Amino acid sequence: MTEQTEQIKQIAERIREIREISGISAEALAIKLGITTETYSKYESGNTDIPVGIVFKISELFNIELSVLLGGDNPKLRIYTVVRKGKGLKLERRKQYKYESLAYNFIHKKAEPFMVTVDPRESLMEFHSHPGQEFNYVVSGKMMTVIDGHEIILNEGDSIYFDSGYEHAMKALNNEQVRFLAIIF
Repeated sequence: MTEQTEQIKQIAERIREIREISGISAEALAIKLGITTETYSKYESGNTDIPVGIVFKISELFNIELSVLLGGDNPKLRIYTVVRKGKGLKLERRKQYKYESLAYNFIHKKAEPFMVTVDPRESLMEFHSHPGQEFNYVVSGKMMTVIDGHEIILNEGDSIYFDSGYEHAMKALNNEQVRFLAIIF
């Protein structure tokens, strides 16, 4: 089992435990998330990757820090947190995306910032949607962002803010790695 697969299974297990402890059925939670029960069941099984936005929404619904669901640790800092370059909580969620949580140890966050790296060798665009909004700022490289069928090319220094409830995906261009700051609200 790969580290990525193991991480997905652990996240799914934490979500299932929290849902069961709270006495909420899978069907009821699916409705609150705005997804089908079938999709939710796939996520909770640990065999299908769960979009970060869905995990974020679950954390809000249960009033639990996102970092608890993603990494299993309780955040402790209330005034500020510093994350040194390359020292964020690493999340291997999808083959082409590598996430690094940049505020994983701060309690009661209003948003979730991630540094995302997109591998140019992975040509398949995986579309997903999740409740809320998202802001992306390209730190290095060039990428194509597709939102609800609209293709947008973003260069280093460009940014985009969008309703993440629409299907979206990102792809590295020019056979170069792309790094962007993603903030999920």
